[in-house]
Amino acid sequence: MSIISRKICLVGDFGVGKTSLIRRFVDRQFSDKYLSTVGVKISRKLVKAYPKELVNSQDLNLLIWDIEGSNKYKAISPSYFQGAKGGIIVADLTREDTLEHLKDRIEAFLKVNPQSYTILALNKSDLIETEYLDRIQKKYQFENNPMILKTYLTSAKTGVNVDEIFQLLANSII
Repeated sequence: MSIISRKICLVGDFGVGKTSLIRRFVDRQFSDKYLSTVGVKISRKLVKAYPKELVNSQDLNLLIWDIEGSNKYKAISPSYFQGAKGGIIVADLTREDTLEHLKDRIEAFLKVNPQSYTILALNKSDLIETEYLDRIQKKYQFENNPMILKTYLTSAKTGVNVDEIFQLLANSII
């Protein structure tokens, strides 16, 4: 069976943990050091995708585009979205402004790729009291949009739901 390649984008404000989510998924590592992404950084990971219509798995080479979140480059980042089959829109649970920007980030991505599936990753869940997490997750459900598969609470630090977001997206875009 041949290997299929698919481009996915991680989108969100600066400092929400896009690079950390990718490092956790691709390299199984986490670092507290903040490294600002300039422009775009592309990572690769070979995964087994399990599409609904196939009995067997399919080898899928994910081309993961880590797109910087600074408003300085806002005008050029839509060009980075071109050709993406999926997107992970990331917000930082400890910063309300990043949660408020989710809708704009979703719209910007889907404007370029209206047929692409997206997943919302509400990151840094390890820094929020457990009793608030369900309420926050419910608040940021976009169930009226069929291109948004699911909203996850994630933590790049602990690894919670990191593999799940990439696996669900891989299964959906194959």
